[in-house]
Amino acid sequence: MFQDPIYNQKVNIPNSSIELVIKREDLIHPFVSGNKFRKLKYNIKQAKTTRLRPILTFGGAFSNHIAAVAFAGKEHGVPTIGIIRGEELRLKKHLNPTLQFAKLNGMQLKFVSRDDYKKKTHSEFLSLLKDEFGAFYMLPEGGTNNLAVKGCEEILQPIDYSYDYVCCAVGTGGTIAGLINASKEHQKILGFPALKGDFLQEDIRKFANRDNWKLITDYHFGGYGKIKPELISFINTFKKNHNIPLDPIYTGKMLFGIFDRIANGYFPENSKILAIHTGGLQGIAGMNEMLKRKKSPLIEV
Repeated sequence: MFQDPIYNQKVNIPNSSIELVIKREDLIHPFVSGNKFRKLKYNIKQAKTTRLRPILTFGGAFSNHIAAVAFAGKEHGVPTIGIIRGEELRLKKHLNPTLQFAKLNGMQLKFVSRDDYKKKTHSEFLSLLKDEFGAFYMLPEGGTNNLAVKGCEEILQPIDYSYDYVCCAVGTGGTIAGLINASKEHQKILGFPALKGDFLQEDIRKFANRDNWKLITDYHFGGYGKIKPELISFINTFKKNHNIPLDPIYTGKMLFGIFDRIANGYFPENSKILAIHTGGLQGIAGMNEMLKRKKSPLIEV
């Protein structure tokens, strides 16, 4: 499963000297795509060589990480357990597409209250999980650890060193940390957080070994998992114009931000920008279910 193809796709920007190229990490694998592929590459290898089985990890109802871990675990013969935020989800008659996919791929799901979920790094809570499931190989929420950052360092290849800016969406900070570590001195790494607030700075610094980066926090659209009609319109128009699907949680927000910054003169003339498409397209189905209930426009697939 783990290989390193390169899919760089140029995006035309009318009446601009800016060059924008999308690194199509979403095309690496049909189910473990983008940064999840990168983050799991070395963690799966480590889990297979250790006696700490199964892999236990954490995520929300629409988590790309949960879906990717479930499929990768099945493909590599490693059992998986997902600790899911939101005890109310257990009471629903039907699982959403993300959780249904995880379950179909053999992941054992445990739903916990939002208060308990906040304790996911506490030793007492982890001890209770060990009492219930036995010894396990733990992956943090979003999959960010040293091995994940190592995998994300491989996103940038020699062909990418000519770009002035490298942009990526930011969730837990592992992907941008890998990009920072792999970048060249002349490159600026721009992160577009999908969550509200500027608290990710310290999390990124734990893994990053350079200072050539910045977080642009203006394009979260209300926070994680939150979207607005203008974002849906942008995603649908972008796909129509460039034949590139975008997820509404991460990459869609990043590209919206890049285009807005280009329009407002943030990037110098003749800048070369590489935007990392981190996948996450599996989340569109679940998001559209929610949008249907709200009678909102849907993301075209």
